[in-house]
Amino acid sequence: MEFDKEFLGKLFEQAMGSPRLCHNYDLRTSPDDTNQRMLNILLPGTEVPVHRHEDTTEIVICLCGKLDEVIYEEVVSYESSAIELPQSMDAWNVFRKVEYREVQRIRLNPADAKYGCQIPRGVWHTIEVIEPSVIFETKDGVYRQ
Repeated sequence: MEFDKEFLGKLFEQAMGSPRLCHNYDLRTSPDDTNQRMLNILLPGTEVPVHRHEDTTEIVICLCGKLDEVIYEEVVSYESSAIELPQSMDAWNVFRKVEYREVQRIRLNPADAKYGCQIPRGVWHTIEVIEPSVIFETKDGVYRQ
């Protein structure tokens, strides 16, 4: 299989027809493959929730386009409030509040010789697409939805 301009052009067409403005092309040889690898076609406006991979490092290589890989740290705070429990028992209920603070932004742009990055296991991250882009992404483990 060759990843040429014509092949990527077809993938861009599929991304343009998607409500999420992206398209994933699975490069695994079987659903049981223990290494996830894919081409992600991403258009400006694509939204990827802040997430992490608890069991694996992720490698991202930008084949074309421009995007930022954004790294976050998790900030946890607690709020408490009095609630009334059955049988007139009083107690304090503690609510956990989680926010994410940006700590690093890695620009991927092959035109500027900035080709890719490695995201360590367990690190919170997302992407911001600046111009139509194709990335090759790989991580260990069988794909789980």
